[in-house]
Amino acid sequence: MREEYELEVLENYDIEVRSTRKIRGAFFCDTDKGTMLLKETKLSGQRAPLLYMVLSRIETTGNVKVDTPVFTKDGDLLVSSREGRRYMLKKWYQGRECDVRQEREVLRGAEILAVLHRELEHMSSDPELPWQKGSFLAAKDPMDEISRHNRELKKVRSFIRGRVSKNEFEYLFLDSFEKMYRLAESVLERMRNSGCSALYRESTVKDCLVHGDYNYHNLIVTGETMAVTNFEHMHSGIQVHDLYYFIRKTMEKYIWKQKTGQKILEAYESVRPLSPREKEYIGLCLAYPEKYWKTASTYYHSNKAWLSQKSVEKLELAVRQNEEKKAFLENIFSISI
Repeated sequence: MREEYELEVLENYDIEVRSTRKIRGAFFCDTDKGTMLLKETKLSGQRAPLLYMVLSRIETTGNVKVDTPVFTKDGDLLVSSREGRRYMLKKWYQGRECDVRQEREVLRGAEILAVLHRELEHMSSDPELPWQKGSFLAAKDPMDEISRHNRELKKVRSFIRGRVSKNEFEYLFLDSFEKMYRLAESVLERMRNSGCSALYRESTVKDCLVHGDYNYHNLIVTGETMAVTNFEHMHSGIQVHDLYYFIRKTMEKYIWKQKTGQKILEAYESVRPLSPREKEYIGLCLAYPEKYWKTASTYYHSNKAWLSQKSVEKLELAVRQNEEKKAFLENIFSISI
């Protein structure tokens, strides 16, 4: 029944739908106006037009393929189904997800990110923006975020210590906590004494736009190029946070292979050179034990009655890869913590 309600949403658009195919939480739609994607969204009625203005302008330049939203017959960007769920129809592309195992595709993804950042920079500096500065939510101060993560790590430790009967995950967390927490505190201290605060202030004042979820899952290989998708997390902040996230997600798959990491930086900088502060920011973000914190946080907020073996494996991996990451940071970013 829900699928029927979802497909009813398509009746609001001035398109002829030839066929649909369901994927994870969305529908591929073959239409008389090209391939499109119907997907449930959390976007508000205020944010949707802002997203459209940014993506339509990028689309006009032709430098980056993006998934621009499509208007309904009534000029809306969001449609609610009979059961109250909100949907957005977007332009889509024939292709496949970027294969992280193919280094060539990863490097192409880094180049396209640099092009995207350059396009977004031009918009931020345009005095005739179609939206007001400050329209996009600003990212939180990275130092505040890391402080919050560190407090949560201590909260998780206190909780686990208080448990009478401990499981495999909890013993592993307690055994690794001191080493990982010292690292987390060291990164925070280095950030406070670096140019990261100034970079954050300047980025938010300039209203620099950030994709917010740039990873290989959101890159669609279309022939010789790629399309960038899923901009729903777009906000203002430090642009190279996108590059940090892309490197982290990729390097976790490559076990922090230094040669590949260096190539990713070079691919990005072949389009948009990094300032010393930006490079320092990326290195310090990578130094933070993000995966360790995230795995612990997820466990803390989960149902403890059932332990997923995957959670144990993730925590083991976060601890094990820390040594590889340490060498990676020293050689690629000259950061030793």
